[in-house]
Amino acid sequence: MKIALLEPIGIPEELVGNYGKALEDQGHTFCYYDTVTTDPEELKRRSEGCDIVMIANHPYPEEVIRTQKQLKMISVAFTGIDHVGTKACKEQSIMVCNAAGYSDQTVAELVIGFAIDALRKIPEADRQVRALQGSAGLMGRELCGKTVGIIGLGKIGLRTAKLFQAFGCRVIAYNRSESEEAKQMGISYLPLEEVLSQSDILSVHLPLNNATRGFLGESQLKLMKPSAVLINCARGPVVDEAAIVKALSENRLGYACVDVFDKEPPLPAEQPLLHAERALLTPHVGYLSEESMVRRAKIVFDNVQSFLDGKPQNVCKI
Repeated sequence: MKIALLEPIGIPEELVGNYGKALEDQGHTFCYYDTVTTDPEELKRRSEGCDIVMIANHPYPEEVIRTQKQLKMISVAFTGIDHVGTKACKEQSIMVCNAAGYSDQTVAELVIGFAIDALRKIPEADRQVRALQGSAGLMGRELCGKTVGIIGLGKIGLRTAKLFQAFGCRVIAYNRSESEEAKQMGISYLPLEEVLSQSDILSVHLPLNNATRGFLGESQLKLMKPSAVLINCARGPVVDEAAIVKALSENRLGYACVDVFDKEPPLPAEQPLLHAERALLTPHVGYLSEESMVRRAKIVFDNVQSFLDGKPQNVCKI
């Protein structure tokens, strides 16, 4: 079979070469592209004749997929697959497999970092030191003893909850289903309105789909404490960006920590969140660590090998 890695996946080329050689030793053809492209025509060229392609988090749209009549499987080096033209995949019986689990710890640790930064006013403290100022106005709050609400208690949400509990936080959650593991951890499942109103820190961990787009909007944010910290390391469109900006400007929200946006960074200069007070922003780095990239690569190539062996894993419902 012809197999192609269409873009870099954050690991050294030597490691890519090792994975590729293992496939070639089995009689397959492997090619690797070390640059990112979002141009559909270039994606078509790179995909031409492939039975299997591997991508990361850049769009692989329907217009490209529909031209690939030989394509049988897409291995996605990411947890979410909303950037993949899944409608075309379904029409052409193309299997889509993701890299679920590779970034659980990495994302959870960024959430903790966000929470501490917000409660202890670390960004403001850094600015004051650089401005040759002292500690005026920098009275912070402890993480220990706070109520943390988790919206979406999947694997990443559960890992995040465990870390918050290690800091002495009470964790409550809203999720479509309840897990025995979470109950054994002492996590209380509550209606959405109660999670929003009780949380000192709210961390969002929902996938992006038709049901979750705009899940938290102005009416939901109005239920939150004016001192609360909102953290979104899931998907940008799950939380209404305009509602966040409005809540901050009206002092109905204490802090917003955002790693994901409606569109991938770089952001346009007119993006309102860039100019909002008490907003801590990062350019979608929640998944990005040396350790997670190595885990991700192994899963992505393991997905390919499992498919070749007739035992596919991490198959996504499309």
